[in-house]
Amino acid sequence: MKKRIALLLTVAMVLGLAACGSKTEEPAAAEPAQTEGEAEAETPDAEPAGDDAATPAASGDTVKVAFITQSLSNASQAFAWSQFQKFAGEYGFEVTLFDEDYDAQNGVAAIGTCIAQKYTAICMNPTDPSALIPAIQEAKEAGIIIGLYSSELPEGFATTEYRDFMCGTNDVLFGEIAAKTLMEAFPDGCNVVEVGGQSGHAAQINRHDGFFNTIDDSINVLDAQDCQEWASEDAMAIMEDFITKYGSDIQAVYCHWDVGLTGCIEAMKASSDIDIANVYTIGVDGCAIGFDQVKEGTQSLCIGQSFTQMTIDAFDCITTIMNGGTLESDVVWTEPQIITTDTLDDYPYPEW
Repeated sequence: MKKRIALLLTVAMVLGLAACGSKTEEPAAAEPAQTEGEAEAETPDAEPAGDDAATPAASGDTVKVAFITQSLSNASQAFAWSQFQKFAGEYGFEVTLFDEDYDAQNGVAAIGTCIAQKYTAICMNPTDPSALIPAIQEAKEAGIIIGLYSSELPEGFATTEYRDFMCGTNDVLFGEIAAKTLMEAFPDGCNVVEVGGQSGHAAQINRHDGFFNTIDDSINVLDAQDCQEWASEDAMAIMEDFITKYGSDIQAVYCHWDVGLTGCIEAMKASSDIDIANVYTIGVDGCAIGFDQVKEGTQSLCIGQSFTQMTIDAFDCITTIMNGGTLESDVVWTEPQIITTDTLDDYPYPEW
C-alpha cells in the first residue's frame, strides 16, 4: 500500500507543478507597523538565494518593499515575515511590515501609506483580497509593483492588470493530492469530514475545490465546514460538532492546515465516541507541528510548502521588474512537500 501511495504522489507532483509584524492598533493606520531595522525578532537560517538570482537595482539605492499580511498571529505569516527580513539585505531592500490583524481596512490603509511614501513594491497575503481591489488598482496606477504572496486575487482579478506577479503554492494541487492519497488509502471508499480554513480566503477556496473536484463516488463526505479564522480553536469546535453528529462513522479528516488539524486531533482524543488510531488525518502547511504530528502518528499526511523559497521567488520577481526585465511567468509555484512517516527524514525540520 505504501509503495502505491508513494507512486501516486510522485505522479501527482510531476503532473501538477507549474513553473514559475507588529500590529497596527488603529484601522486607518497611516504609518508602517515595522521595518527591517526596527524589528529585532530572531530570524531562522534558510538557504540563500541561488547564484542566478536577479541583482538589486543598478543604482544601488535602497528599495522600499512592503509586506501586508493578514495577521502575525498566523504562524506561517510570522515565519514569512522573518524570511522577508532575512533576505532583504541580499537584494538591497528595506522591508516594512503592515499587519492587518484580520481587518481588511487596515490593508487598505497600508496601501494608501505605501502610495504616499512612494514604495517600490508591495507583497501581500491579505485577509480579504477582494476588499483591496480598488486600493490595489490605485497603487498600480502610481507605479508600485504589486505581488501576491502565498495566496492569489479572486478569479477575474488575478491578471497583470491588477498585479504584477503571484508567488505561492498551488492550493488546488494540494487539495488534489489530499484527495488522491485518501482514495489510495481507502480503495473501497470511506467517510470523511472536511474542516476548512478561513472562509473566503483563497487558500481555503482552492484547497476545498481541488479536493472536491478530485474525489470519486467512493468517498462519502459526511460534512464540511469552514473556520472564521485560521484558528485551531475554531477547527476544534467544528470537529467536536462533527463527532457529536457522526461519531465512529468518521474514518478520515481533511483539514486545510496543520495547526487546525491539531484542534481536530485534540477533539478526537477527548472523545469516547471515536478512536483516533483508526482515523486517517490530512493537513496542509508543513510546519513543525505538522511534522511532529506525523512523527507521533496522529497525522497521516502533511502536505508542506516552503515560505523561504516563496520569499526568494518574490524578491527575484520584484528585482527583475524594477530593472526593466520581463518575468518568464507572472505566476511562480513552489514545489509541495509530501510528508509521511516514510518521507519525514527526507525534509529539513521546519523553522516555524
